[in-house]
Amino acid sequence: MNEALLRSLTPSVLGILVRRGADFAAAEDAVQDALVEALRVWPADPPRDPKGWLVTAAWRKFLDATRADAARRRREDLVDEEPAPGPASAVDDTLQLYFLCAHPSLTPSSAVALTLRAVGGLTTRQIAQAYLVPEATMAQRISRAKRTVSGVRFDQPGDVATVLRVLYLVFNEGYSGDVDLAAEAIRLTRQLAAAIDHPEVAGLLALMLLHQARRATRTAPDGSLVPLAEQDRGRWDTRSIAEGVEILQAALARDRLGEFQAQAAIAALHADAPTAEETDWVQIVEWYDELARLTDSPVVRLNRAVAVGEADGPRAGLAALAVLNDSLPRHAAVAAYLHERDGDLATAARLYAEAALKAPNLAERDHLTRQAARLNARRCD
Repeated sequence: MNEALLRSLTPSVLGILVRRGADFAAAEDAVQDALVEALRVWPADPPRDPKGWLVTAAWRKFLDATRADAARRRREDLVDEEPAPGPASAVDDTLQLYFLCAHPSLTPSSAVALTLRAVGGLTTRQIAQAYLVPEATMAQRISRAKRTVSGVRFDQPGDVATVLRVLYLVFNEGYSGDVDLAAEAIRLTRQLAAAIDHPEVAGLLALMLLHQARRATRTAPDGSLVPLAEQDRGRWDTRSIAEGVEILQAALARDRLGEFQAQAAIAALHADAPTAEETDWVQIVEWYDELARLTDSPVVRLNRAVAVGEADGPRAGLAALAVLNDSLPRHAAVAAYLHERDGDLATAARLYAEAALKAPNLAERDHLTRQAARLNARRCD
C-alpha cells in the first residue's frame, strides 16, 4: 500500500467534494473514511483508477452521513448525483483549498490550524508543536474551526498572509519533522508566486529554497543532527542557493520588507559564507533586529541572542538572553551553547542535559544529550 499516493490524492478528492456541494467538515470526514476503506481494500484489490475510486467512495460516505443526519435532510436530493466511477479531473486543487480554508469567518490562527490538519496532512500533535501549545488545546481549536465553517459555503477565499503562514509551517514540518512535506510546500509556493505578484510570496519561496539547499547536510548517516557550523558546505545545493538569492534580491528591491524576506536574508548570509568562521554575524544581527521589529516574536529574539553571542561575544549573547522568558522552547539549549563558548563547562553541561529533557523530537534530544556528555567528559580530563 502506497500511503504517499493516498496523501497526494487527498486534497484533490476533498476539493471535488467541496465543489459538488459538501460542506468542508462533512467532506473531510467522508474523505478520511474513504482513505480508511482504501487501506483495507486496496492491498487485495488495487483499483485501476485510484483517484476515481476515492472520489466515488468519499462521495458515498458523504451521502450516507447526510441521510443519517436529520438536520441535513435537505441534501437528500443529491443521492442521484453520485459521480460514476472512472477517470477524475487532473486539476490540482491544493492551492485553492489553502485559500478556501483561510476563510474570513475564521481567525488567522484557526484558519492555519484547520488547513494544516485538513489539507496539509499534519497531525494535531505536529500542529500543536508548531504553535507551542498543548495538543489538547490545539485539538479544541481545530474542532471549533470545523464547527465555525460547518455549513458555510466555501466561495470566499481568505487572505495571502494566512496562506503563506500555512505553507511555511508545512515546509518546516516537512523539513525537520516526521512527514516529508517540504517539496510539496515549495511546489505550492512556486504556484502562488507565479499567480500573484507579492514580495512576501517571493520572500517565502527564497527562504524555502535557501533552507532546502542544505537539507542533505543537516543529518549524519546515522540520523544524528549536524549543527550548521559543522555541515559540509561543499554538499550544499548551489543552484537552489543561487535561485533563492536571486528571488530575494528582486523582492528586497521593491522596498516592501516583510518577515519572510528578512528570514530569507538571514538564510542567504549563512549560505554566502564559505566557512562558518567567515559568517557575517554583524549583518545577521541587524536582520534579526528588523525581524524582531516586524514580528515581536520571542523566538526571533531567542535566535537573535545566538547571533549577538557570535558577533559580540558570548557574554553579550547571554545578556540578550537574560531578558527572555526561560520557558521558551530551546531557551536552555541556547543558554548552554553560550555558556560553553564563555568557558563555563559545568553550567553548559547542566543546561544541555536540561534542554535534552525538553527536546521536541528524538534526534534533537540525542544531540543535546551527546553535547552534555561531551562537556562532562572534558571536565573529567
